Amino acid sequence: MPSQKVRKALVPAAGFGTRLFPATKVVKKELFPIVDRDGRTKPIILAIAEEAVNAGIEEVGIVVQTGDRDLFTNFFKSPSKPELWQKLSPEDRQYCQYLQDLGDRLTILTQEKQEGYGHAVFCARDWVGEEPFLLLLGDHVYASNTNISCAQQVLDVYRQKGQSVIGLTIMSADIIHKAGCVTGVWQDDGSILEIGQIYEKPSLDYAKKHLRVEGMSEDEFLGIFGMYVLEPAIFALLEADINNNARYRGEFQLTTCLEKLRQNEGAIGYLVKGQYFDTGMPLFYRQTVIDFYLARVKNN
Repeated sequence: MPSQKVRKALVPAAGFGTRLFPATKVVKKELFPIVDRDGRTKPIILAIAEEAVNAGIEEVGIVVQTGDRDLFTNFFKSPSKPELWQKLSPEDRQYCQYLQDLGDRLTILTQEKQEGYGHAVFCARDWVGEEPFLLLLGDHVYASNTNISCAQQVLDVYRQKGQSVIGLTIMSADIIHKAGCVTGVWQDDGSILEIGQIYEKPSLDYAKKHLRVEGMSEDEFLGIFGMYVLEPAIFALLEADINNNARYRGEFQLTTCLEKLRQNEGAIGYLVKGQYFDTGMPLFYRQTVIDFYLARVKNN
């Protein structure tokens, strides 16, 4: 049967950004600046929203803390203050209108209590409804190695396979304890993986025993890229964890429910032809500021 069209994208952005303190005492980490290939200085959340919309997504939902709702609403949906408008170039005035047009496609959702990434996703259940959705991390930006964007690649795989898709990247052994990892069996041309297990932040010993993938070197593993297309069944699994107070490291996680979704319905991994840039930690953000622009320009 043909896959249902993916119309909506979800971006959880309700964390505290503690790893970027004290800057996050005054600026939300999703609003930290980066320079994109068009030469504009953008808050991270704008680059993420554009990644989704430019891939054909019709609506984007951003999950924020209740107290931050006006902050995100004002950026995307309010006109510039008159005193700023007077100082803007004609090009920047046009860009102000572009931001408001983009804002018409955005919905600001709230997570009243910060209880983990999985809980933030669950807060969007009513907005998503009974349809598949694109999920993007709120502190990752992306650069494709081809003329097809990373989000478009993942959406294309979903249309071909009709199953939930988890974007993958090759990770070195020294950082897998910071990410979700998968194992499985390669299909097709070596970019599609039939996932056999999804595991959150494994130790190196566990990864070596249980998360090996044929054809990869001993110090490489498949980590989650920070980009997914998920079937709405994920919400029932998240709800069950919340109702049963099933926490992992004190929070309601997404990865544990992804593993249950895989067991129930199957899931496909896709080795994205591109890079993700993690902006959620100081040195990673520093490297993103240096490398993101160059990576985006390279395949413009």
